[in-house]
Amino acid sequence: MTENKDNTTHFGFQTVDKTEKVHKVAEVFHSVAAKYDVMNDLMSMGIHRIWKRHTIACSGVRSGQKILDLAGGTGDLTAKFSRIVGPEGQVVLADINESMLNVGRSKLRDIGIVGNVEYVQANAECLPFADNQFDVVTIAFGLRNVTDKDAALASIFRVLKPGGRLLVLEFSKPEQEALSKVYDWYSFNILPQMGKMITNDAESYQYLAESIRMHPDQETLKDMMHTAGFEEVSYQNLTGGIVALHKGFKF
Repeated sequence: MTENKDNTTHFGFQTVDKTEKVHKVAEVFHSVAAKYDVMNDLMSMGIHRIWKRHTIACSGVRSGQKILDLAGGTGDLTAKFSRIVGPEGQVVLADINESMLNVGRSKLRDIGIVGNVEYVQANAECLPFADNQFDVVTIAFGLRNVTDKDAALASIFRVLKPGGRLLVLEFSKPEQEALSKVYDWYSFNILPQMGKMITNDAESYQYLAESIRMHPDQETLKDMMHTAGFEEVSYQNLTGGIVALHKGFKF
């Protein structure tokens, strides 16, 4: 799926004005922030932790580096990166949603992550950082919620240092039709009911299921990263393509 260049975009299966989507997505994550980690474990049966560990293993992050965990939410990747980069490095946990950022800040401080982590409320489409700042940028399960993904990829490219890399971990398109059917049934029948029981908010999880279907597939996102300037772009399907990890470099 390519980016829509007029003034409308998709919010799940709805067509909305681009300015409206930002507010609608914000409402979703304000609603789910407090229970976000619990729901992630339930929805994925804990597998999201494996996907994130794999992303960290593929990131090449080293001691002393500067990392941007974009749409970092409750800080799962930031916590690991903080320990890897050490006191000489820095991790910026950035999220557009204040509620998610507050949950992430509290969670990380509770587990003793202080000193080398900065918290920034930021829109991925226009990052408030100077050019060539970061060794690695990650965005895990956040790109599909961005209104203008092309703008976000260009903004990420700008703030990466030459030689830096981007990793995009995101729900994608299952490789097998049988898996796709099971996944669709689970997403549209089970997830909203979980959301209703755990967060009293079925609608937000209905949106999240729909947003996955509207997200560009693996090859389309690969092409979008190339267009933004990234080189050696590749992707790896995880769990049969339910999730894909895209990687690209700035040279």
